[in-house]
Amino acid sequence: MNPTQVSTVVADPASVADAIGSRFSCRAFHRDKPVAREQIEELLALARRSPSGTNTQPWKVYVLQGASRDALVDKVCAAHDAIYADPARAAEFREEYDYYPEKWVSPYIDRRRENGWSLYGLLGIAKGEKDKMHAQHQRNYRFFDAPVGLMFTMDRVMGRGSLMDYGMFLQNIMVAARSHGLHTCPQAAWNGFAKIILPHIGASDSEMLVCGMSLGHAIESEPVNSFHTPREPVEGFTRWLD
Repeated sequence: MNPTQVSTVVADPASVADAIGSRFSCRAFHRDKPVAREQIEELLALARRSPSGTNTQPWKVYVLQGASRDALVDKVCAAHDAIYADPARAAEFREEYDYYPEKWVSPYIDRRRENGWSLYGLLGIAKGEKDKMHAQHQRNYRFFDAPVGLMFTMDRVMGRGSLMDYGMFLQNIMVAARSHGLHTCPQAAWNGFAKIILPHIGASDSEMLVCGMSLGHAIESEPVNSFHTPREPVEGFTRWLD
């Protein structure tokens, strides 16, 4: 073990707590405020310290900016619009792994509904306004205007535990972003369009899409960025055993 890891003292614990506590899913970014490559490399260099079972490090990262980002946005938005026009075409686009359960039960379905309707309510989208819902959902596929889009893949040969490892890697990126004044939005919404995304980013046939992420500078004045989801209290999910 690196002796500096053992002896390092976190001089400002409050900053660590603030970085975690201020992370949220940003849904409005400054399109015209770029993120330097050096900053992105710093985030990834920190995130690579994430734990993984037997140090397998299953993550593979693709960074999209400029023309590559815009071209992917155009391709996926076109497919998303095609599905909206003809729902039967959804069968052409399948997620490779089940992110959500096949059957929803309480309390998870209740939290999901609260999340969706609270967000739509904030945006002034009423139940049944399908065009507005479609447009808002498509904001995912525009990276919410963030100048940087990240795509994360891993080899299909890896097991389910690697997805747990991946979650820790993603969280480290999002928390590290706060130290640069940046915000993020992790997005499983991209997963259904893997057959478009993987060839676009040059992924090999052995890779599967884990998720995408938007990265950039948040627009503080946008109402959507005032939406912060509630969390269960500690006593709601913890049992103390003596």
